[in-house]
Amino acid sequence: MSTAPGPHAQPSHPVLKSLLGAWALAACSAEETAAVEEHLTDCAPCAEEAVRLRDAVALLHPEDGLDLDPTLRSRVLAGALGRRPAKIPVPCWAVPYEAETARLDALLHDIGEAEWRAPVRLAWFEGRRSVQREVTVAGVIGHLTAVDGIVADALGLADPLGPGTPDERTAARWAADEAGEPTSGEVHSAWRDQGRALIRTASFAGDRVADTAVEYGPFGLPLHDAFLERAFECWVHAEDVAEAVDYPYEPPASPDLHRMIDLAARMLPLAIAGRRRAGLAPPPRTLVAVGAPGRALHLEVEGRGGGHWYIPLDSPGAVGTREGEVAHVALDGVEFCRLAAGRVSPEEAAAGSLGDAQAVRDVLYAMASLSRM
Repeated sequence: MSTAPGPHAQPSHPVLKSLLGAWALAACSAEETAAVEEHLTDCAPCAEEAVRLRDAVALLHPEDGLDLDPTLRSRVLAGALGRRPAKIPVPCWAVPYEAETARLDALLHDIGEAEWRAPVRLAWFEGRRSVQREVTVAGVIGHLTAVDGIVADALGLADPLGPGTPDERTAARWAADEAGEPTSGEVHSAWRDQGRALIRTASFAGDRVADTAVEYGPFGLPLHDAFLERAFECWVHAEDVAEAVDYPYEPPASPDLHRMIDLAARMLPLAIAGRRRAGLAPPPRTLVAVGAPGRALHLEVEGRGGGHWYIPLDSPGAVGTREGEVAHVALDGVEFCRLAAGRVSPEEAAAGSLGDAQAVRDVLYAMASLSRM
């Protein structure tokens, strides 16, 4: 009678031990893997050796970074839309907001629970001085949710905070969060879901709602500009969060950055006039009729998002022209945005200026005054 092992007999201990290296590298066949793993449940020395080998193999394969290729999203979308155009495309004026909320969403997915409590320094400009406040990452996201809600209300979406200025709504949001103690996941999802609803609603409505008035309290914007303003603030506060948690973060894509800079440049004449009414700047040199050319500052923005703008100095209704240029300011695109966000002082930005010193001062301080918490 034959005593040879059957076709499914367990290999010997030496054979199984010799397979541990291949098993750790996931190079065994299915049958060999099953035999090794069955053996490990009964043989303590081999089990210890298997753990050691698996740990060694893990060291040979460093973890992939959490940051995706920044061009991945645009390449995937371009490929998909090349095959089949979107039935309901995102309006061009909402694209920067969609891009910036997606980037911040990715950052928030990557941070741990403890980092949601990390201190974040917010800075903005009031009158003649810089103001700072320290909050947490969760507080920053609550602030974004509160102010995005103003745009949501203009689109007819649910807005639990009710009317109020951005500061009033932020205070109400923080008070509600402090009382309810939401988890980081709840804070994140509330902001993300609201942002997605904004994009979806804007996409279905399209240009029919582009000029809908959005009232922030101290000022108002048409909806197409409000989406740009929210994209800008999303980026600025994402950088605040990224700095607090030591996370690499890039500026927006050049076309989006250019549109944000253009919005700020268009808001400057009203900001200059507002500072004059508040006694923070001297009166205009001359009176200029609406639509007429007058004195202007040539704003040259270099690098990413750059371009040329002629800012009227004597009336928000005047027209700035090359012929009326009395001063020139040159700034890097990202530096310009950081000045408009209150992260850079007007004095620091004045280094790249020529011409009428008072005109330069009026415009740079007006840029900084566009900032808020």
